[in-house]
Amino acid sequence: MKKMIFAASCALALIAGGAQAQDRDLRIAFDVPYEPFEYKDENGELTGFEVELAEAMCEEMNANCEFVIQAWDGMIPGLLARKFDLIMSSMSITPERAERVLFSEPYYNTPGGWFAREGFSTDVTDMSAMEGMTVGVQRGTTMDTYVTENMGGIVTIKRYTTADDMVLDLEGQRLDVVFVDYPVGEQTILTKEGFKEVGEPVKLGEGVGVAMRQRDTDLADEVNAALATLKEDGTYDTIMKKYFNYDIKM
Repeated sequence: MKKMIFAASCALALIAGGAQAQDRDLRIAFDVPYEPFEYKDENGELTGFEVELAEAMCEEMNANCEFVIQAWDGMIPGLLARKFDLIMSSMSITPERAERVLFSEPYYNTPGGWFAREGFSTDVTDMSAMEGMTVGVQRGTTMDTYVTENMGGIVTIKRYTTADDMVLDLEGQRLDVVFVDYPVGEQTILTKEGFKEVGEPVKLGEGVGVAMRQRDTDLADEVNAALATLKEDGTYDTIMKKYFNYDIKM
């Protein structure tokens, strides 16, 4: 009888040990501020749509996650240098990036939006009218790529490390117009008096994914499974509705 009890105890210990072994430590990088996706609240706490989604994803994966703040232009180099394990910071999936990192399935997609001061009346699709204008973009984003490819040599392009710096220059009349992720413009520009949306939103890319090192295929499978569960059980929608009054889910 004692042998049976001992054997059962060992089996339970192995089961518990197996569950514990599934725990993992992960570091997730965010570019801050990029409201409403990731930013610090009035208490200095990191929050936002992607931050809350990352918290839910980590809980679903039974992972202990540390959040790392990283400037945008150092995101992929930092990932490859093992400073963190995942990028969950509105990184659009592009063929060029996919040559360097492994993406999860896309978890949201929003268009780029044009924003300017109230007095701006130029048609942003009319290249002859836009000639000589100064356009602000965040460096290394799909909005940067779009403006570079479609307006390079026609407008002056000013690139910024943070969306906040870009908005400050728009307010200071050092920019004529900015092209930025639509929800960012909605919450950082349209909330200020004297600014407006101009033109139509532009759909860009294949959506946003979590970026990992290319060899981390098992981690990618776990991330995809966790995000799928969060979409299926309603957690994703609950978080999304805190920050958006429209559907961005993919």
